[in-house]
Amino acid sequence: MRDSASAPSPSSTAAAPETAAVSPANLPINVKGLKLSLKGPAGTVDILKNIDLSIKAGERVSLIGPSGSGKTSLLMVIAGLEQAQDGTLEICGHNLRQLSEDGLALFRRHHVGIVFQDFHLVPSMSALENVALPLEFSGRADAFERAREELTAVGLGHRLDHYPGQLSGGEQQRVALARALATDPELLLADEPTGNLDGHTGETIIELLFDLARKKGSTLLLITHDEGLAARCDRSITMRDGVIVSGGDGA
Repeated sequence: MRDSASAPSPSSTAAAPETAAVSPANLPINVKGLKLSLKGPAGTVDILKNIDLSIKAGERVSLIGPSGSGKTSLLMVIAGLEQAQDGTLEICGHNLRQLSEDGLALFRRHHVGIVFQDFHLVPSMSALENVALPLEFSGRADAFERAREELTAVGLGHRLDHYPGQLSGGEQQRVALARALATDPELLLADEPTGNLDGHTGETIIELLFDLARKKGSTLLLITHDEGLAARCDRSITMRDGVIVSGGDGA
């Protein structure tokens, strides 16, 4: 798996992202025949098997299935954090299989926001600094002003200077959500964003996720084990054993 920490430093933000405008503007996710295999001690394991998936701009789509079915692997491939061996991978108008490591980092910076189950905040940075980080990488002169606005939008305007260790799980996920949406991404990817939260806190996070994605016009792909949450999305995709068994073609 690629390490997102390997992205270029802020000094390299002036570089234009490598481009390959290939997919229709109304299909931010256009995947065909996608295959991913990983080598392990017991040999090669097929993780994703001939995945076909299309998602329209502005759609809210859930990705469900048992553990080990390939959901997170598919999300990581779509984000350019894992490299597929075969197939078409057109995300937000870019052919990710033709981009270099630096090109993929720039692609994510300009097009994708990611929310993880485990928050993935920088522990030595305040909430404000965590949210400002992707904005600084993007070369935004108003990075901290914008970060303050995003934290206020998720109800944390009074916690700007607190570090992750001083925040509750729900507050940390609010910071992560503010960070993911700070750059107004075309595509928002969420991997079990409520998995480490209690029911009430998780419901609050989901309401924020849906509301902010709608306001920013972001397409949302959400991994969940919660069938009730999946039903609230525009469409639900089911995976099993590395294969999409229903809901993959919504174009």
